[in-house]
Amino acid sequence: MRIPGPQEIRALHEKHAPTAEAFALVHTHCEIVWSVAERLISTSGSDVDAELVRAGCLLHDIGVYRLYGDDGRLDHENYIRHGLLGHEILAEEGFPEPLRRFCSHHTGVGLTRQDIRAQGLPLPPADYLAVTREERLVMYADKFHTKSRPSAFLTPDEYAAHVRRFGEDKVTAFESLRVEFGDPDLDRPVPHGGAPAPARER
Repeated sequence: MRIPGPQEIRALHEKHAPTAEAFALVHTHCEIVWSVAERLISTSGSDVDAELVRAGCLLHDIGVYRLYGDDGRLDHENYIRHGLLGHEILAEEGFPEPLRRFCSHHTGVGLTRQDIRAQGLPLPPADYLAVTREERLVMYADKFHTKSRPSAFLTPDEYAAHVRRFGEDKVTAFESLRVEFGDPDLDRPVPHGGAPAPARER
């Protein structure tokens, strides 16, 4: 499987972003998620395909662009759909299913068919769970940075407290990811440009 590089993915973001502001918000977040994942790979010694993880991190939120209306405002009510919308974008662009899944299978700590029915979510009933180690790492790294304004980092304990409102099973799922990958080092400064300095090509 051919894995797109950072410049190709950046061009894809530029193509689909409705505004420069949307691009800055989403693409910067994706770069930060990759920086978190990169640190976790380094510190945990996890046996993952780092190139695939990088692509997954940089692509996972591309569907957010389809939630912007003509007025430039984000449709927060349907935000839960951004993963499937990203899956659609990558399908239209000809990317294979393993890359598309980083979009549709990263929300929260995984969405089940039961979650969708119980919460009345606007998604086709199915299990949207991270299965491969690479999918789990992208999903996990995403939990430590928000796109809220201003954007912010979350500690593992802060995210655990946040996800508890969705049930203790979600806390258990998150804690399992913590055991698998460890806690990220979020104390290193983030230089100008939004993402921590790369250890290798982005």
